[in-house]
Amino acid sequence: MNLMVFFIIGGSIAILLLIVGIVVSVRSDRDLVDERLGRYVEAGVVEEELQKQAAKPLTDWLNRRMEGSSIGERLSKSLARADLKLKPGEYIAVIVIAAFGVGLVLWFFTGQNILMGVIGAIGGSFLPGMYLKRQQSKRLIKFNEQLPDMLNLMVNGLRAGFSTMQAMEAVSRELPPPICDEFRRVVQEMQLGITMEKSLDNLLRRIPSDDLDLCITAINVQREVGGNLAEILDTISYTIRERVRIKGEIRVLTAQVMYSGRFLSMLPLFVVGVLYLVNRPYMMEFFNKENVPCGYISLGLGALLIFAGYMSMNKLGDIEV
Repeated sequence: MNLMVFFIIGGSIAILLLIVGIVVSVRSDRDLVDERLGRYVEAGVVEEELQKQAAKPLTDWLNRRMEGSSIGERLSKSLARADLKLKPGEYIAVIVIAAFGVGLVLWFFTGQNILMGVIGAIGGSFLPGMYLKRQQSKRLIKFNEQLPDMLNLMVNGLRAGFSTMQAMEAVSRELPPPICDEFRRVVQEMQLGITMEKSLDNLLRRIPSDDLDLCITAINVQREVGGNLAEILDTISYTIRERVRIKGEIRVLTAQVMYSGRFLSMLPLFVVGVLYLVNRPYMMEFFNKENVPCGYISLGLGALLIFAGYMSMNKLGDIEV
């Protein structure tokens, strides 16, 4: 038994270190890749090898199967929106590792109950998706907050005599991330020969923002029919700035509801954890053979009610502007 506990703890630590290593390596390589690509673009020399990443034995087979499939395209789009430098195969590997790790930990702490291990594996498989959605939401909110400053900088550049591409290049140099990273990609794509319309469409795919869609539409229409782009973007900037201000006020007013939902949802899990540590036989009554299937039904119903309450509280605080 002691040897099994040693292997379980060692395996859990190894899985945790693997996940941390993937996250650290992805974040550390991001700036290096952008810097190298930008240097080659400025020199006018683009080599095909720069666009190929080193194949990894663990995910190479999955990446080949995902290429060209609808699932691979959806995963690639979701990862790009969250700015996670992972391939679809690598993301699936993270899901498998998270499911295995959570299932193993839950199996061990519930007295080696197979059913709880399976439930933990199912729950663990949703953790990477929850993190992905959270990163997408945070990045989109931050981008929308920076959009009025970007428009003001573009308007000033256009009025000073810059072209649209030069104004975007100024945005990529002067503003903080994530908006400078996205417009740096747009400028690099145009320098590689991609049309401005296609580059802006790629930007909109990575950042699904209604305000950004309005700006891109105005730029495309101005390129087709002409007009004073600086004046149009100035008007759009004022509209977006007021909308961001109103959204911020609403977010402050609904923060109590959102955090109350999160606290009330986590409270039962905290109580269960404390009772498990203080009085383990009491909590294990749910899994005794005499209480099957009532114990499992009670736990499942409780989890369903917690989830329904959390979603209801979030719905109350979600106000469209």
